[in-house]
Amino acid sequence: MKQKGPLLLAANHPNSFLDAIILDTLFKNPVYSLARGDAFVNKLVTRILKSFNMLPVYRLTEGVENLENNYETFGACQEIFKQDGIVLIFSEGKCTNEWHLRPLKKGTARLALEAWRRGVDLKVLPVGINYSSFKKFGKTVIINFGNIITAEEVNNEFYSGKEINEFNHKLKQELQDLVFEIDQNDSRKKKEQFSQPISNLKKAILFPFGMIGFLFHFPIFLIIHFLIVRKADVHYDSVMTGLLFFVYPLYVLGVSFLAGYFGGIYGFFFALAGLPFCLWSFVQLRD
Repeated sequence: MKQKGPLLLAANHPNSFLDAIILDTLFKNPVYSLARGDAFVNKLVTRILKSFNMLPVYRLTEGVENLENNYETFGACQEIFKQDGIVLIFSEGKCTNEWHLRPLKKGTARLALEAWRRGVDLKVLPVGINYSSFKKFGKTVIINFGNIITAEEVNNEFYSGKEINEFNHKLKQELQDLVFEIDQNDSRKKKEQFSQPISNLKKAILFPFGMIGFLFHFPIFLIIHFLIVRKADVHYDSVMTGLLFFVYPLYVLGVSFLAGYFGGIYGFFFALAGLPFCLWSFVQLRD
């Protein structure tokens, strides 16, 4: 997207830091993300996370003594807005793997109202992120963008609880139309919302490649799955994706070199290009 700032992305939060990664890839300009403060465990980690445009937000559960650090983060956000930047905040405040919009916290309203109070022409863009699954191999992600909220639509003359509630009411109305409402066990509705039918001809063409993709990729997925499934909890998808960013290129190179050893240069390049294509084919056929 070529949308420029000052812009505040107000999104739901179903899938840990994978939500931020996906949204960041959609915008041409850098996106600064607000992340849970307990991830910033020491100076080295803090430096690394901030290099990825991540800023810490602390909750009461992470220590009362850390709450005052939020003023520094919110101040940094106001400076980003002044420079026509983009900030992403997860308005629910907490990640939960579900198809449901949870109550909104006050952070989004406070950021927006403070920017408007300072005379910044901030735009708030509601974003609904929806995943077809949270722990399955291959998935469909549907991202819905709502109507931009501006200062004219919310009474921001005073910075009080009334204005915060008014803003959250407006944001909730927008997000309710963007976030799917599906019961955890309603597989039929999930299929209705996320299914993307393909033609029989495309199925016939992709089927053999898809089966090759399944056979070659399921083992690596299974190994990582057993390593993280007990510890990752709601971060499962994000941890899986993060590990595959590093492991998958090495895996493809390893298989390609092995194919090159037996099949020469043609075997190497066939595997190098063929493995990702076969995996893509399998994902197309999953439904």
